[in-house]
Amino acid sequence: MNRALFLDRDGILDELVFYPSSDEWESPRTPADVEMIEGVSEPLRRFLDAGWLLVIITNQPSAAKGKTTWQELIDVHEKVLASLGVPIAKSYICFHRAEDQCDCRKPKPYFVREAARELDIDLAQSWMVGDQDSDLACGRAAGCRVALIEHHGSAHKRGSIEPDLRCRDLAELASAILSSRA
Repeated sequence: MNRALFLDRDGILDELVFYPSSDEWESPRTPADVEMIEGVSEPLRRFLDAGWLLVIITNQPSAAKGKTTWQELIDVHEKVLASLGVPIAKSYICFHRAEDQCDCRKPKPYFVREAARELDIDLAQSWMVGDQDSDLACGRAAGCRVALIEHHGSAHKRGSIEPDLRCRDLAELASAILSSRA
């Protein structure tokens, strides 16, 4: 079985964007809004070199909320993937709003479990990495260990779940997990 690093996307791989129209930090709405977090590729490459799979699990409700188009969200994701410079085993994207009560939106673990089935992943040996409580809850519900990356733009969306590991960035995460300290 494989080990995987399940990655939330925004605030982990790419920067959150402050939109005055909503007065919030949010996911990029257009490819022009995408700015990668500095230095993300190197720690991801370290995980790949150690035999881990990289899987993206992300909620992207902006089109359903009327803030952008479905195509713009797909183009944003494609730009993030192209900018990473490392292979992602698979991406799972929920385009629903919270009020849609779908089965695939984090904190529900549907996509993590689907990835485990499709990619032969041992969830107990895997980690979910995110910047907010919904990511941590998703990973815990799926049976993964959970790591929090403390992005400033999502501070208001966390605090009720204590992670197994708390890090400043992916480089610190890679050092902790790959050195077997975590």
